[in-house]
Amino acid sequence: MTHFERNEGEQKEPILNKPSEEKHHEHKVHEEHKQHKSHAEHKRHEHKPHKKECCKGLSSFQKFLAAAVIIQLILLLFIIAKLPSGAVVDNVEDNLPTVNPPSAPSAPTVVADMEELIDDDHVNGDDDAPVTIVEWSDFECPFCTRFYNDAYQQIKSEYVDTGKVKFVYRDFPLSFHPNAQKAAEAAECAGEQDKYFEMHDLMFEQGVSGGVTSYKSYAQRLGLDTAEFNSCLDSGEMAGEVRKDFADGQAAGISGTPGFIVNGRLISGAQPFAAFQQAIEAALN
Repeated sequence: MTHFERNEGEQKEPILNKPSEEKHHEHKVHEEHKQHKSHAEHKRHEHKPHKKECCKGLSSFQKFLAAAVIIQLILLLFIIAKLPSGAVVDNVEDNLPTVNPPSAPSAPTVVADMEELIDDDHVNGDDDAPVTIVEWSDFECPFCTRFYNDAYQQIKSEYVDTGKVKFVYRDFPLSFHPNAQKAAEAAECAGEQDKYFEMHDLMFEQGVSGGVTSYKSYAQRLGLDTAEFNSCLDSGEMAGEVRKDFADGQAAGISGTPGFIVNGRLISGAQPFAAFQQAIEAALN
């Protein structure tokens, strides 16, 4: 028997309608409850993981930033630790380690006596000039040629020719320049006939790539006694003099070419004329 059949003795309208309304109401409440519950579950299902993922992404980003900052600090400390306290300029060929020359002369070195640095080498200018410049150079060095073409010409015209500076050239042939040693000997041999700076100028202007053959042709052009010159050059008579110049340069703090000492002040590299002018004027005053 159904629920409706047990209530047949009661009034039909109430019996039939009330259960239907209650049932409909219960069903409606039940449906609304289910819908509300479903909506809550959906809301919980939809937003809770999203919040978790958001927090998780933020944490990863913070970790990434922290790691990046730490790596940058380590690199900065490494670079600072590797920086030298001072720069030494070695203006040599590009295949050797070198540092670009500074824009101003380096700090003065302690030199007991400039006359000792001159040794018995040839002097261009007045022996009594108040300022002495000693250059250690290599006839095959491109930086030395640059100095000769630029700053040297101005130094000569403004200070050497006016009696304020005497200029001394000493040999510093670098081992990786195949023609530098004999070129230095050739200039010394020309100096034996009082033509040192004439040979010096020809070598920088004409080059030394031809080796001994070129040096002998230069001697002929300068009007030297070629037999004497050739004998001096071929015998290696001046090799010891060149080695002494090199050793004296190292002792004075020269580490590359060209290197200069101006009245006790070390200037390294093919500096512009202004750098030498500053040192010369400071010495004159």
